[in-house]
Amino acid sequence: MSGSIIIQQLFNGITLGGLFALIALGYTMVYGIILMINFAHSEMFMVGAYVGLGVLLLLTNEETIARVTEALPFMSWLEPASAWFTGSTAGLITLFAIVFLVAMVSIGLLGVTIERFAYRPLRHAPRLAPLISAIGVSIFLQNAVLLWIDSKPIPFPAVFPVKPFITIGGATLNSLQFAIIATAIILLVALDQFVARTRMGKAMRATSQDRDAAGLMGIDINRVIMLAFFIGPAFGAVAGVYWGMYYGTVIFNMGFVPGIKAFTAAVLGGIGNLRGAMLGGFVLGLVESLSAGFISVAYKDVIAFAILILVLLFRPGGLLGEAVMEKV
Repeated sequence: MSGSIIIQQLFNGITLGGLFALIALGYTMVYGIILMINFAHSEMFMVGAYVGLGVLLLLTNEETIARVTEALPFMSWLEPASAWFTGSTAGLITLFAIVFLVAMVSIGLLGVTIERFAYRPLRHAPRLAPLISAIGVSIFLQNAVLLWIDSKPIPFPAVFPVKPFITIGGATLNSLQFAIIATAIILLVALDQFVARTRMGKAMRATSQDRDAAGLMGIDINRVIMLAFFIGPAFGAVAGVYWGMYYGTVIFNMGFVPGIKAFTAAVLGGIGNLRGAMLGGFVLGLVESLSAGFISVAYKDVIAFAILILVLLFRPGGLLGEAVMEKV
């Protein structure tokens, strides 16, 4: 077995793990605060990819720009702006900053809207009711994209310059993989510090431990839950845009498999535990990549879920345990 192949699969696995970790945080944040599995999260990841694609086409694609300026003449500034976005390093940095910012804010607001109208009225209902509501929202979002956009895969513009970034023993980590890993780590660390050190982060932890007591202490529970529903989908949107860039296409049902695997990663690390979601994402990405490279692509999902079953059998709380305080 060549050492370069092992290193290459490790690079691939860490990249995939970063994407899984970003998606898994949405599941674990919502569960940690209101003990609910938000199955619509995977579709918000998918919608985030489409939003990123739309912004990227609007700012760089000549055909899209021509149609927009024909309908809206005041948007004629898009044509010279497009040349700047794609013609310089500063332009590319600005371009992707805009793409990710618009995707994060849009999907974050979508998450808040879904929480307000689909989940909040069911907050005191039996736990099965919000779960069914989440599945309904998931089906709605997937079919909305299917009917209103397209049922076929849409190519993601190859605007990001993919070049070798690090070469070790014949294995290469390209610039896009490095960007995915770096972005995932930065966002994960930033969220961890936000929850650990800020006033709102402490409010989130208090709400997670005892919602009623937190409310009696003056914490705005609705605001805390809305923030969780904003941050989780926003991180999922980042993963969605990167997923489209990495695999080259987006499609209306692209959220299902990554969503299930990200949920698996959250459970693997300890659902409700932010650091557990990070660890579970990277572990699952490495397991999947190494399984595909050295055993069989056909068995990579089987092996990943078999490991999940073993973890649940021997450590039901996950690798780092659930972040849930026992009430005495």
